[in-house]
This record gives sequence, C-alpha cells and structure tokens, in this order.
Amino acid sequence: MSKILVIDDDSGIQDALAAILEFDGHEVQLEVSDERVLTMEDRELPDLIILDLLLSGKDGKTIAKGFKNNDRLKHIPIIMLSAHPSAQQSALESGADDFLAKPFDMDVLLKKVRSNLKDDR
Repeated sequence: MSKILVIDDDSGIQDALAAILEFDGHEVQLEVSDERVLTMEDRELPDLIILDLLLSGKDGKTIAKGFKNNDRLKHIPIIMLSAHPSAQQSALESGADDFLAKPFDMDVLLKKVRSNLKDDR
C-alpha cells in the first residue's frame, strides 16, 4: 500500500482525492500546508505528494522547489494540481514530476499516480 500525501487547502478537493485514492488501495494523508511535512523529522515519508499550485496565497511552485532541495524529501515524486492548464510548464520547471489540471478525470489521476509510483496495475 502506497502512502500519498495530499497538500491542498480546499476540503472538497481533499475529500475527492482521498476517496479516489483510498478506493484504489492507497493510504492517504491530508495537509493544508507544507509546514508540517518539512518540520516533522520523525514523520513517515509518503511515497508520493499531490500538491496544489496555490495554497492560501502560497505558491506551490516555491513549495515544490523546497521539497526538491530537501535531501530527505527530494526523491518523492510530486504531482502538482492547478485549475489553470497553462500552469503545467511552470509547475514542471519548479520541480514537480507531473501535472494534473482541475477538474480532473479519475482515470487520468490514477494513471498519473501509478506512473509516478511505478505501479504497473
């Protein structure tokens, strides 16, 4: 069972992602910001991070860069979400491994999750 961390400040998006991912057999952790991930040294690390591009005024691109510059976290794949499909290039340039435009299709989400986890289901 893969552990997936969802960082999004929209509870509706969090709930939808959690339902889809748990139904697919993943363990899901929900956060509204990046601070707890970066500061909890004893926390069990996720296998994948799904990160919103905008979190209560914070830039998800800056957060992705922070993850990728952290030796403890840089190996974890990041899928960045945005309601702006034109944000894909800048999301990938910031260190995200993949991009998903909102609203998203469940099958596309799961395909991207599996691909980034190297899960051949």
